[in-house]
Amino acid sequence: MVSEFLGQLTLNVGSHEPTFPTVVPAVDFDPNRDAARIETAIKTKGVDEQTIIDVLTKRTYSQRREIAFSYERKAKKDMITALKGALSGSLESVILGLMKSTTQYDASEIRGSIKGLGTDEETLIEILCSRSNTELLEIKQVYKELFKKELDKDVAGDTSGNFAKLLLALVQVSFFSALYQAGIGVKGTDVPTWISIMSERSVPHLQKVFQRYKSYSPYDMQESIIKEVKGDLQKSFLVIVQCIENKQLYFAKRLNEAMKGKGAKEKLLTRIIVSRCEVDLKKVCSEYKAHFGESLQKAIQEHTKGDYQKVILSLCGPEE
Repeated sequence: MVSEFLGQLTLNVGSHEPTFPTVVPAVDFDPNRDAARIETAIKTKGVDEQTIIDVLTKRTYSQRREIAFSYERKAKKDMITALKGALSGSLESVILGLMKSTTQYDASEIRGSIKGLGTDEETLIEILCSRSNTELLEIKQVYKELFKKELDKDVAGDTSGNFAKLLLALVQVSFFSALYQAGIGVKGTDVPTWISIMSERSVPHLQKVFQRYKSYSPYDMQESIIKEVKGDLQKSFLVIVQCIENKQLYFAKRLNEAMKGKGAKEKLLTRIIVSRCEVDLKKVCSEYKAHFGESLQKAIQEHTKGDYQKVILSLCGPEE
């Protein structure tokens, strides 16, 4: 049923999605003044973390780059290296993440998830299955610039089976290949069709498709996936479908997962907040409140502490 229905689709290329950032360009921006503040904060005995947080979380990536250039001219040393030396732990991870563009950050997180022993499938799935085709193309280019390696080769070398095929189809962003037509009454799940459909997706088109699918099947798209596919492939399809239906709600649910139980899964929390703060974090915050009945900011206050809490809250912006 799923395969037959999906096999009849024609898809078109998605473009950039609207943005709802919590971090926006600072007005009256003066990179020299900011660079001087950062330099003083780093030199202060014990380091003035609050100033570093105040400055860098309230500037966009392009403004942070200007501050880094001013810092280098004035202090005759690299600001990122200076920040690395001055900070540690989770605060350091967030601040160094902010010194990368959103695309550079995504590429670095992917590289981190496949480098060394074992693969962090959760991170791979979250990033590759939630980004638009345009974003994936940019990530591929930046990945090659940063690591002198091809993203698809790295992904292929680190995953296997249909899960690898799906991730490769996403990474290769092959918009114009002909869709594999699934035969009627195919026994078992026609995975190539699913992969083809999911990787050549246009969000507005698939949103309509999923609505129509409900009238063809007793199950919605997510229920069908759970019934027909297993393992990492199932997780990947579910992320794609959730992101097509409501991407910001998907990230709100991931943030809630990050704060279940005692303390917070800081790596997950950091990755989502840093990667979405200049994209759609404002909308993620409103989805979080609508779905979980409390604000994201309140949840962060309950599950984090110290400078890490301050930097994450600052990136989220005030409660609305």
